[in-house]
Amino acid sequence: MKPIHKSKGKSIAATLGERAAYITDERKTAAIADGQALEAAGDYIVNPEKTDDDLVTAYECDPNSAHKDFLMSKQEYTAKTGRKYRGDVLAYHVRQSFKPGEITPEKANAIGYDLAMRWTGGNHAFVVATHTDKSHIHNHIIFDATSLDCEKKYRNFWGSSKALRRLSDIICIENGLSVIENPKPSREHYGEWLENNPHIKEPTARQKLEVIISDALSKNPGSFEGFVKLLGGGGCEVKQGKHISIKAPGQKKFIRLRSLSADYSEDAIRQRIAGKHEGRPVPQEIPPPIPQRQSLLIDVQNSIKAQNSPGYERWAKTFNLKQAAKTLLFLQDNGLDELEKLSEAAQAAKDDYGSGQTRIDEINIRQGDISELQKHIGVYVKTKDIYAEYRRQKFSKKYKAEHETALASRKAAKDYFDSIGLEKLPTMNMLKQEYAALAAEKKSLYAGRNAKKSYMLEVLTAQQNVQRLLGYRDSEQAQGRTQNR
Repeated sequence: MKPIHKSKGKSIAATLGERAAYITDERKTAAIADGQALEAAGDYIVNPEKTDDDLVTAYECDPNSAHKDFLMSKQEYTAKTGRKYRGDVLAYHVRQSFKPGEITPEKANAIGYDLAMRWTGGNHAFVVATHTDKSHIHNHIIFDATSLDCEKKYRNFWGSSKALRRLSDIICIENGLSVIENPKPSREHYGEWLENNPHIKEPTARQKLEVIISDALSKNPGSFEGFVKLLGGGGCEVKQGKHISIKAPGQKKFIRLRSLSADYSEDAIRQRIAGKHEGRPVPQEIPPPIPQRQSLLIDVQNSIKAQNSPGYERWAKTFNLKQAAKTLLFLQDNGLDELEKLSEAAQAAKDDYGSGQTRIDEINIRQGDISELQKHIGVYVKTKDIYAEYRRQKFSKKYKAEHETALASRKAAKDYFDSIGLEKLPTMNMLKQEYAALAAEKKSLYAGRNAKKSYMLEVLTAQQNVQRLLGYRDSEQAQGRTQNR
C-alpha cells in the first residue's frame, strides 16, 4: 500500500487525475463478457450492482471523476476541521495480484472490491480496476484518504502492509485461491514473483532436443541423411532448407539446429558423424528434476480448492472456509509447512503448557506446605514457655489439665516436624522469603499460561483441521484407486 502525495510541480487535482487515469486505462482494463475493451471512463457511471461484466467498480464515487471527488472531500475536510497538513496524503494505492490462470477478471474485481470494503470499513470512497495486460490478473485499488463524512482522515500505521496482505490472503483462501507461502519484502509484482520462484525447473525444449539428437548419434548413423531418418523414426519432424529445423514430439514449434549449443549445430553434427568431432558427453536422458517435498500449505490449499469433492463436503459440515483460511494462515505465520513440523509443534505446545501447569501445581503444594509449617512453628513458639513450666513441674497432672489444649497443640506441632523429617526449624523470615519467591514465580507462570494455552489450542485445532481435511482427500484417492482396479 502506497500513499499518494501531491506531485512536485503539479496541482493536487492533476496528481489525483494522473493516478485515476492510469488504473482505468482502457488499454490495460478489458471487459471479458462482451469481448470488447472497457468503454471510456467518461461514457458511463459504474454501478457495482448492475455492471457485473465491467472490470472497473467503485464505491461512493465515479471512476471517471474520482480524482475530483477526492479533491472535494479533502477541501470539505479542511473547511470543516480547519486542519491542514504539509505533505498531506491525498489517497492510498493498493495492488493485489493473482496466480496466472487461477481466476477470471470478473472474480478478481469482486475480490478486490471486497478487500477494499473490508479494509476501509465502508468509510472511504474507492475505485477498483482489474488489469489484464500482464500474464497475471491484478487489481489496482485507490481509496480516498478522507472519510465519507469529511471529518476524519485515514491514518496509516506501522505494519499496515502486512495486515493488508493478511486480509487479502484470508479473502483469497475463502474463495479457494492460492496465496504466497513465505512472502518476503520485494519490489516484484506477484506474477513476477511466481515466474522467478518455480517449485521445479523443468528441462527446456532445447535441452530435450539435444538429448534426442545425442541418442540418434549414439546409433552411429553412416551419414547425415541416415541421422535425419533416425530422427524421423523417433517421431521428430525435420524441415530442411537454408537452416535445418526440428520439432520433437510434444513440441509446438520447430527449433533450428543453429539455436542449440555449439555441439549441436549442423556442422558439428556432420563432423561427429564423420568421426572428426566427438562432442561433449551428454547423458542419454535428462535426469528428472529433484523432487521437492510437497509443502503442507500447498496440500491444504489444494484441498480447500477441491470444493466439489465429497471429502470437502463432509469437512465443510463442521468447518467453514473462514476457519480453513484461519488454519492456513496460522500454518503460514508459524512456518509449519510440513506435516511433521505441525505434529512436532503440537507436541511441543502440549509439553510446554503441561510443564508450566506442572510447575504451578508444584508451587501450590509447596506454598501449602509452607503455610502448614508456619502454623505449626507459630504454635510451637507460643507454647514454648508453657511447655518449659510443665517440665519444671515434672509433668504435673494438675498443670497438664490446666494447659491441656496448649500442650496438645505443641505435641501436634512436634509430631508434624517429625513426620517431615525436620530436625532444625527454619525461621519465619526464611519461610516468608521462600513463599514470596514462589508467589512471584507463579505470577509469572500464570501470565504466560494463557498465551501458551491459546497457542496450544490453536496448533491442536490446526492439526485436527489438517488431519480431517487431508484425511478425507487421502481416503478419496485410495477409494479412486480401488475403483480403477
